[in-house]
Amino acid sequence: MINSQKRIQNLIESLPYIMEFKGKTFVIKFGGSIMENEVPKKAFIQDIVFMEHLGINIVIVHGGGSSISKRLTRLNIESQFIDGLRVTDKEVMQEVEMVLSGMINKELTMCLNNAGTGAIGISGKDGSFIQAKKKILKKNGKEIDLGYVGEVEKVNEQFLLDLIEKGYLPVIAPIGFDKGGNSYNINADYAASAVSGTISAEKLILLTDVDGLYSDFENKDSLLSKLTLSECEELIERQIIQGGMLPKLQCAVEAIKKGARSVHMINGSLEHGLLLEVFTAEGIGTMIKGLKTND
Repeated sequence: MINSQKRIQNLIESLPYIMEFKGKTFVIKFGGSIMENEVPKKAFIQDIVFMEHLGINIVIVHGGGSSISKRLTRLNIESQFIDGLRVTDKEVMQEVEMVLSGMINKELTMCLNNAGTGAIGISGKDGSFIQAKKKILKKNGKEIDLGYVGEVEKVNEQFLLDLIEKGYLPVIAPIGFDKGGNSYNINADYAASAVSGTISAEKLILLTDVDGLYSDFENKDSLLSKLTLSECEELIERQIIQGGMLPKLQCAVEAIKKGARSVHMINGSLEHGLLLEVFTAEGIGTMIKGLKTND
C-alpha cells in the first residue's frame, strides 16, 4: 500500500511538468557508448517513447567515439587525440562517417521505431542540415591541423522544423559538410548545442558518464544542481571546471546564448535518468537555467 501511494505521489508530482512541456522540443545528446550497454540503452529508449507519447518533440544527436576507436583499431589505424579532438585525415573520416551514419545512427533509429516512435535517421549532409567549416585549434600560439574536424557554421532550421511538424523524431549523426564537397567530423556535444540554440529548444540534455558538474570533482557531495549563465561563466573563468566536463559546460553556455531555454547534464548510465531529471522537482544532475527561464 505504501509503495502504491508513493507511485501515485510521483505521478501527481510529474503532472505540472507534463503539462508544461507538451508541444515543446527537447534536444538530447546521446553518447554512442550507451548503445553498447543493453540496460541503459533499453531504459533510454523507453524514456524517449514515454516523452514522445506525452506530446514532447524529441531531437537526438548521437556520438560514437568508442565505436570509432574500436573500428580503427581493427583496421590497424592509430587513434590520435589533441585536446580531446580526434585527428581525422581522409581515411579516418571515411571510417568515422561509416560508423556514425551507417551503423550507430541506423541501429538507434531502428530501436526507436521498433519501440513505437517515428524516428528518422539523418546526418548533417541530409537536407543541407549542418554546414560546417574546418576547425582550427590554436595551442601555445600555434595553429594545429586536425584534418577533417569541423565546427558548425550553419544549421538548416526549417528542415528540422519540417521534420518535427510532420511527427518525425530526428536522429542526427554529427557529420557536417562544406560547399567544397568536404565532410567533417563534428563533436556531438557541439552539434547538439548548435541545433538546440538554432531552434530555441526548451531543453538541451547532455547525457554524460558522470552525475553532473561538481565544484570539486573529488567530493561527490559538491554536485551543482542548478546554475545560472553568469555562474557558469564564472566557473569557466576561475578554471573550477576542467577536464572533459569543461567543453560540455562551454557547449551549454553557447546553447543558452543562442536561444536554448535550459541545459541539463545527467548521467546517461542511470536507468530512467531522463525521466527523473525532467519530471521531478529535485532532478538528478545539473540544470543550467537559460536567459528566459524563470524557475
